[in-house]
Amino acid sequence: MIDNFEDFCLWTYVVVDDIWQQIAPLFRRPGPEPLCSDSELLTLALIGECRGWNMETELLSHWQEYRALFPHLPSQSRFNRRRRNLMQAFNLVRRLLLAHLDAASDRQTVIDSLPVPVMQFHLVPSSRATPVWKAAGARFGKIITKKQTIFGYKLHLLITVSGIILDFELAPANERDLTVGVELLEEHVDLEVIADKAYISAPIAAQLQAERGILLHTVPRKNQRQQISTSAARLLGQVRQIIETVNQQLQGQFHIETNYAHTLWGLCTRLHTKLAAHTLCVRLNRLLGSDNFLQIKALAFPA
Repeated sequence: MIDNFEDFCLWTYVVVDDIWQQIAPLFRRPGPEPLCSDSELLTLALIGECRGWNMETELLSHWQEYRALFPHLPSQSRFNRRRRNLMQAFNLVRRLLLAHLDAASDRQTVIDSLPVPVMQFHLVPSSRATPVWKAAGARFGKIITKKQTIFGYKLHLLITVSGIILDFELAPANERDLTVGVELLEEHVDLEVIADKAYISAPIAAQLQAERGILLHTVPRKNQRQQISTSAARLLGQVRQIIETVNQQLQGQFHIETNYAHTLWGLCTRLHTKLAAHTLCVRLNRLLGSDNFLQIKALAFPA
């Protein structure tokens, strides 16, 4: 049972350290082992994302209060450098957590994207960082649902109907959802995928079904010849709400649209950490015998 923040830290460390023992050989480096172990650093970062400690200064400042749990805290620059070097480790933690959740057996999924701006829109013309981000693929793109234009990327998510993030892809904000969605789906087989109108394409739907065994379901536009029943359209809309719920969790609790990174490497590290932290919360809820994602927030992070 998780009754307080210290319990949450202990459970998280045990889960992460168990996974780290499996993947540690992939991240060997020369020199002596640091006082703050890699599994501890992964834990510090994951819990920090759950708490909404988005900046290294804020995160390490808060961890000073819990020296009894983690007595050897790295400096800010060392923490930042080690976390970037462990970027792929965060993703491996997420993938191994998925295996424990048996997410691969859930064949009904939803696909959508959410915005990841890299700087405020009005700063783009004059910022010295703009050429750096453009070289890293950041672009202007319209977010139709929010009626806004951003400079940066969009994070495309493939989510099971039970709310587990199965896969993701980061793409420039001007890339069409359909184009990136096909790239994402081509890594999978035998799925039922529910998508919005941005993914409507009869030829691509036929190709995905023939080559990957993927059934792509969308609500037709009003001007299309083939329509579906009102009840079917309502059902697809209800199922699609799960991705809105997950997007709200990523935005509200994990602040995925708030970016403090200065490079694409740093941005990807933060995104991998946030997505792994989300999957970790789902895993801990399952261990506690609950399907309510917010139970972890209520128990570990009381107001």
